[in-house]
Amino acid sequence: MPDSEMITPKDYLPEGFDPKEWLSLLWRIPHNNEIDPGKMEIALRERIKELNCLYGIARLGERYYDSMEHFLRCLVDFLPLSWQYPEITCARITFEDQTYKSKVFKVTRWRQSSQILKHNEPIGEIAIFYLDERPPADEGPFLKEERALLDEVARRIGAIAMRISAEQELHEINKQLTVERMALQEANAALRTVLAKIEEEKQRIYKDMQANIEKIVMPILHALTLEIPKGQRKYIDLLRTNLEELTSPFISQLSHTYHSLSPTEVNICNMIKSGMRTKEIAQLRGVSVATINRHREHIRRKLKITNSDVNLTTYLQSIR
Repeated sequence: MPDSEMITPKDYLPEGFDPKEWLSLLWRIPHNNEIDPGKMEIALRERIKELNCLYGIARLGERYYDSMEHFLRCLVDFLPLSWQYPEITCARITFEDQTYKSKVFKVTRWRQSSQILKHNEPIGEIAIFYLDERPPADEGPFLKEERALLDEVARRIGAIAMRISAEQELHEINKQLTVERMALQEANAALRTVLAKIEEEKQRIYKDMQANIEKIVMPILHALTLEIPKGQRKYIDLLRTNLEELTSPFISQLSHTYHSLSPTEVNICNMIKSGMRTKEIAQLRGVSVATINRHREHIRRKLKITNSDVNLTTYLQSIR
């Protein structure tokens, strides 16, 4: 590959990361001319153990994706196999308020540890112990590669802890949302039932009122009409019309549709709809004809039929 096409650490490392620092973190395998073949084989075996350790952590993280406790219980027995002297190695992991120890465990002075961080806050520690003394190396009896491995294991434990915590929080949120959605559905169903009952009650009251007006009040008005002078019968007719409006709610519909109409204008609209003339309305309300005419003009303007040939009486009678 030409030099111009070669991939270097700078091509994929974060901006500002020192390549020399990156190179120092690599677990180094000596060249053939540096050590004898026997030592080369030992170095290769150690690197394989370290890679197997990281691969094993990834597999454990997948298997126990929802339980930090099960993950750490398996990990603490798995870790000693990745150190230089697995037969005398034991491990301990403290995480939050729990402690996990390998099957054969003893605290000794040959110790190597690393903090576990979660959101940059210490939440525990991973410690490796040798049960017996071994020859000095880079960090007591431990290799510098083992230091790098231990720090990486601690980092991965923290990352897995954050992932599991986030997934558990998301699960709880989804669970709560499900409960709230079910409660809302039940509330909506109950509300629909209540509204249906209210509508049924309104219809019952309406039918009862209509029946009472038709069977009781109207016959009385008819009898009363025969007893009073003809000149005053228009009042009985107006009363009969207003009672009929209770079963055909003109006034309610008019007020709902035309919010700008005043109560006085609504009452005058009802009289006009009943066929009463301006003079009759003025006499009934005790005002001048000019006052009623002004009300009629205001009503036409608010009903938006000003300057049109629409008859006000006909228009009001068309409102349902």
